[in-house]
Amino acid sequence: MNTDTTTDITFDIQKIRADFPILETKVHNNKTLVYLDNAATSQKPKSVLDALQSYYTTQNANIHRGAHFMASKSTQDYENTRLTVKNFLNAKHTEEIIFTRGVTEAINLVAQTWGRQNLQKGDEILLSTMEHHSNIVPWQLIAEEKGAVIKVIPINDNGEILLDEYEKLLSPKTKLLTICHVSNALGTINPLEKMIPLAKKFGTTIFVDGAQASVHLTIDVQKLDADFYAFSGHKVYAPTGIGILYGKMDILEKMPPYHGGGEMIKDVSFEKSTYNVVPHKFEAGTPNIADAIALKNALDYLQNFDKNALHAHEQALLQYATQEMQKIEGLKIIGQAKEKISVISFVVEGVHHSDIGTLLDMEGVAIRTGHHCTQPLHKRLGLDGSARISFALYNTLEEIDIFINALKKAIKMLL
Repeated sequence: MNTDTTTDITFDIQKIRADFPILETKVHNNKTLVYLDNAATSQKPKSVLDALQSYYTTQNANIHRGAHFMASKSTQDYENTRLTVKNFLNAKHTEEIIFTRGVTEAINLVAQTWGRQNLQKGDEILLSTMEHHSNIVPWQLIAEEKGAVIKVIPINDNGEILLDEYEKLLSPKTKLLTICHVSNALGTINPLEKMIPLAKKFGTTIFVDGAQASVHLTIDVQKLDADFYAFSGHKVYAPTGIGILYGKMDILEKMPPYHGGGEMIKDVSFEKSTYNVVPHKFEAGTPNIADAIALKNALDYLQNFDKNALHAHEQALLQYATQEMQKIEGLKIIGQAKEKISVISFVVEGVHHSDIGTLLDMEGVAIRTGHHCTQPLHKRLGLDGSARISFALYNTLEEIDIFINALKKAIKMLL
């Protein structure tokens, strides 16, 4: 048993945990919550919770159009978040940052605007075996409408892209490569620095789903040369219902609007309407103002940490959990990529994954079970589902010990 809850002397884990009030929650049988479902959504620090409280109690107003103090203050704070995100992604222009509800809406936005405008019959959309359903279904919808063809990049048994096979799939017909930066089910970090230049040789447009990467990796959209990049606020310690779509300015300017309504227009008549400039062209109606403002607090909180210390902490959690889980008879870890973030999916021989989740919950340990919105991936691996643990900066080695003991107890009860 390892009771050391720190992995780096510069990384004060107990101070960090104090920033997240929910971690003191008591669940079944008065057990303190052990939250290991961070790939689904993260918990929120006090600075984010305070931002929401402050907005609604001191400045609640609509933005961009009001002539009073609170409207001006809310507009300024909203746009300050856009600037913060621009710096977080190292985008070239602040206007390249579009607020969405999350990655799912960002993908649908691009599919229904860029996709409808640019895809033609016979064009090919390339995605990987490990994609989340949100990066599959929107493309199926537009492909069916336009007569485009979806092709799938295969993976090996460790959950890694087969680069040779990927390169064979590329051709002048490849109009779009849409791929997760990091797999939500396997934790695999895809080699985008190799994949994107290969696709660019054919003039392929690149969409990157950064939902799992944004909280763990340093993102540089200019260096990646991604045409689109999206992430969700609730994965980076911000509220739910707020997300980001980055797009290169020259591409965004050519795209039609996604939704119609207020703010996205320049001039409206019953005969014809003209549209606002980017990014406002894609932000119809009253936006999610409070959560957008709180996103800045979340990114500020995340960027307060030394990146090397944060990475070392999360990797130590991953390595320790992997080591201890491999000692359990009948347990198989799904996905053993050389490059991965702190996500572990697993199955136990003779035990259903949902039963594991139920019994762990009774011990106060929150994990995810099911197909994790990656049914094609699980089918490729010969599984109907799996159990998944995923770590955040506030998790500890001691919590892994609690998980391991609870897992052993659950397996013993189920076999």
